[in-house]
Amino acid sequence: MSRLLQRTPGPYDPPVAVRELTAVSADGARLHVETYGPEGAPAVVLAHGWTCSTAFWAPVARELAAGFRVIAYDQRGHGRSPAASPAGYTTTVLADDLDAVLGAALEPGERAVLAGHSMGAMTFMAAAERTAFRAHAAAILLCSTGSSRLLADSRVLPLRNERIRTRAHRALLGSRLPLGPVTSPARRILKYMTMGADATPEMTAACARIVHACPPRVRAAWAHVLGELDLEANLGRLTVPTAVLAGTADRLTPIVHARRIVAALPDCVGFTELAGRGHMTPVEQPDAVVGMIRELVRDHLAAGGPPAVAQDEPTSAKVKEETS
Repeated sequence: MSRLLQRTPGPYDPPVAVRELTAVSADGARLHVETYGPEGAPAVVLAHGWTCSTAFWAPVARELAAGFRVIAYDQRGHGRSPAASPAGYTTTVLADDLDAVLGAALEPGERAVLAGHSMGAMTFMAAAERTAFRAHAAAILLCSTGSSRLLADSRVLPLRNERIRTRAHRALLGSRLPLGPVTSPARRILKYMTMGADATPEMTAACARIVHACPPRVRAAWAHVLGELDLEANLGRLTVPTAVLAGTADRLTPIVHARRIVAALPDCVGFTELAGRGHMTPVEQPDAVVGMIRELVRDHLAAGGPPAVAQDEPTSAKVKEETS
């Protein structure tokens, strides 16, 4: 099991869970699930990304829990969810695990807004045709993510030759070497790789604590899956209302990924580009993430109203830019 994150008071400390439960996936893997906020309120499900945990959502969950029932879970091998066997890391498993969480945390037929960051958003793509996903997802938010070509398009190592760049990223991101303690140089490296220039020391330290807590073999196993990722075809099957959010300074999944996703979605209801923000958007600009989730709840869950954007509106008109 992953090393557990030490609690540190402040906005990046995870809220205290109202309830904890365990979801059991199709292969028997056990997933740690937490809920925050009032029972009976509209439900929001949060899925974190690679090397993160429920703690990553702290500033978003803390704000949303004032009026929603927030459900967050640790992807297998992360946080308090045990690691799997070497064969237990695939995109199919991501969808299986989401099925299990939705079944454990939501009532039959209960709908929710689902928000995923990075690998968490890829989880929704992988589950696009799943019965449970379609039954429970009223709308979804995809944050800082991609559907394919992750290693080729990454700009962590800004090498010109695509073939060399892909190989270099595979070696770097798939390394099994321990990250070690969270030192000042480690924070600087993490900030360069994953965050925008304006990220505060507190944001960087919070992300570093979370990422460094992920076990090296789990980090490497999921890096292999992401390196081979190809969920392009699933975007056309993602028929629930979908909003997209990304940072323009994202080196891990550059903004080109978000633009491709928006162009391929059958029902894109919003696209926000956060100027100068990096990959860790729920930490770097939580107010934007919270605002988009609240809009999705308002338009597609609480009121059951129509999509926020007319279906015949061209994709290019759906882009909203935020600078702060």
